[in-house]
Amino acid sequence: MHAVRSALAAATLLTASAALAAEPGEEPQGRPNLIVVMVDDMGYEGLSCFGNPYFKTPELDRLAAEGMRLTDFHSSGTVCSPTRAGLLTGRYQQRVGIEAVVHPHADHPEHRRGLQRSETTFAEQLKAAGYATGLIGKWHQGYPQNSEDYHPQHHGFDEFVGYHSGNIDFVSHVGDHREHDWWHGRVETREEGYTTHLINRYVEDFVVRHAGGDRPFCLYVAHEAIHNPVQVPGDPVRRTTTGWDRWKWREVSEEERIAKYRGMTLPIDEGIGRLRRQLVDLGIAENTLVLFFSDNGPAADFPSGSPDLRGAKGEVYEGGHKVPAIAWWPGRIEPGSTSDVPLISLDVMPTLLALAAAPAPPRPLDGVDLSPVLFGEELPEALTERPLYWASLSNRGTRAEALRQGDWKLVVQHPQAEPGTFQNERVSLFHLQQDPGERTDLAAERPDRAADMLAQLKAWYADTQRTATPQPGGWAKR
Repeated sequence: MHAVRSALAAATLLTASAALAAEPGEEPQGRPNLIVVMVDDMGYEGLSCFGNPYFKTPELDRLAAEGMRLTDFHSSGTVCSPTRAGLLTGRYQQRVGIEAVVHPHADHPEHRRGLQRSETTFAEQLKAAGYATGLIGKWHQGYPQNSEDYHPQHHGFDEFVGYHSGNIDFVSHVGDHREHDWWHGRVETREEGYTTHLINRYVEDFVVRHAGGDRPFCLYVAHEAIHNPVQVPGDPVRRTTTGWDRWKWREVSEEERIAKYRGMTLPIDEGIGRLRRQLVDLGIAENTLVLFFSDNGPAADFPSGSPDLRGAKGEVYEGGHKVPAIAWWPGRIEPGSTSDVPLISLDVMPTLLALAAAPAPPRPLDGVDLSPVLFGEELPEALTERPLYWASLSNRGTRAEALRQGDWKLVVQHPQAEPGTFQNERVSLFHLQQDPGERTDLAAERPDRAADMLAQLKAWYADTQRTATPQPGGWAKR
């Protein structure tokens, strides 16, 4: 299977190279600029163009109106660190060895893990192809005090402004590990400003500096919002190095809860609007792809998920990984278009590399170039026939897995299992076309299909572990 994937990846990159090459006597077509925007903990209905009933997100709605809504897009993980590992490498995060949140507490089994230098990121491959690369915002791929190897500038990013931990106070910038965590490259920087505003500012700065350069650019924008701590512009500090004032959302009115939800979402929306106008004003919009999506389903703080979907952040039901996604590229993507092709965040890396005519990485990718979806071209079987997998490992060591094959979805839970183990296997089977909310378990009615899919799911996980990148720590394997 990996040989097939490798051949497909090579063919895709060669096709992209040919498409970008000029005909005899013509000027060469420039390689596109690439902007990947990932928000945090926004469920499927976090935007009004995806059904948000509470408030409008006009700038992201406009981005969708001028581009494409991807209505069956999924994060590869159900929590922060795993999805980011999959996004950066184009491989299931189980192969990378980051199956759970890189935990802030030093005594936690997952604390010392991080993105190893043996991995290859899209930033590295694009940099090798001549791109200027930058990361602004959340990293969450390992704490540099545990290993300097985990720093984003060891993974292909020329520039980094942001933080290493899972989340920071939006005002004091103290991380979930109770240390100040705001950096310019390797320099810890005391800088005033609401985190989302700072990210927006440095996005604009990066684009201005690189728009007129002699190299195309790739910018990864990793917003902190709408992840907790719950703070809107003007709110006080909630976290210092000595204490943490948690916002108790269950104890406030629904009106106040929605006000906070809106107040944390709209700065993202405003930033996207400024970015879109900036690309147009600089004359580079028609040579720039913008991808927008969330890293997982909704956390409990805000009701950004769809009531039609079961599950939330941390769960392998649809609500835990089906997220809003938009693709925008004026002149290339049909305005107001939609696609219901099942896609996954692993597809971002092969797409970027194909569009940039960048070299194929040394390891085969699990993602597939999704540009045929974006450009309305004939879809290859690699996109239409493939299975999609999820494997979740919680902070408490609880596991769950899922496999989607066509319209069928298998979910495996392990209630009361010892932490980190696959004990107490409990299987459910759903037909997503007939039951998108995963309410009716058909495992008893279709035992053969459930058994076949369970065997396939176990074979996939075993395959990821045969060559998984070694990591320090982790739950004991039993």
